[in-house]
Amino acid sequence: MTKTTLKILYEDNHLVAVFKPAGVLVQPAEQKSPSLMDEVKKYLKEKYNKPGNVFLGLVHRLDRPVSGIVLFAKTSKGAARISEQIREREMRKIYHAVIEGTIEPPNGALKNFLKKDEKRKMATISKSGEVDSTGSPQGDSAELDYETVETNGKFSLLKIELKTGRFHQIRAQLSAAGHPIVGDVKYKAKERLPDRAIALCATELTFETATTGETKTIGINYPDGWRKLLSG
Repeated sequence: MTKTTLKILYEDNHLVAVFKPAGVLVQPAEQKSPSLMDEVKKYLKEKYNKPGNVFLGLVHRLDRPVSGIVLFAKTSKGAARISEQIREREMRKIYHAVIEGTIEPPNGALKNFLKKDEKRKMATISKSGEVDSTGSPQGDSAELDYETVETNGKFSLLKIELKTGRFHQIRAQLSAAGHPIVGDVKYKAKERLPDRAIALCATELTFETATTGETKTIGINYPDGWRKLLSG
């Protein structure tokens, strides 16, 4: 990813939203791969002729194989306001995904308890009746609503509203429901996609701006390449 390919979706004095292609890291990692955060810092440094280090707050993430909208904070005030909205579940997050098969019912909700497997870097579903030392269900509560937009039997396009923001939540819950996301071989998908991408895209974010409190919605379309899967 280069500066010329950076796609700015929204910007104000405190926040900037950009498009993350599948395969790009959101934040720098040890292996020195190019990251979205690095590119946004370069953009801000050049646009505003900023000397020294550029502040950029990471308020939420997308997994490397996922595409879609990522919101960054340009100021500490912006970071605090958005982090509070996420913590209070006031930010609305919509995703689209192509799954294997046809999910039943076509519209519904998935509710599970998720545990993070640090060794395998995966999320797993707590088994029914599995409790911790206090008698509470093991793992964190994970909820999402889904709606089938279209299906050809082999693959289905879902619109998903995330109610909680757990590690690999959508990927793990859909896999546990028997309908893994296309390309997500880590979660039992049979079909692979180029560049290790998975057919999951963050397509809409709704939040309140940091200063005026105005409700702002940013939306994009899911990747054009998904049409090949759905037209079969």
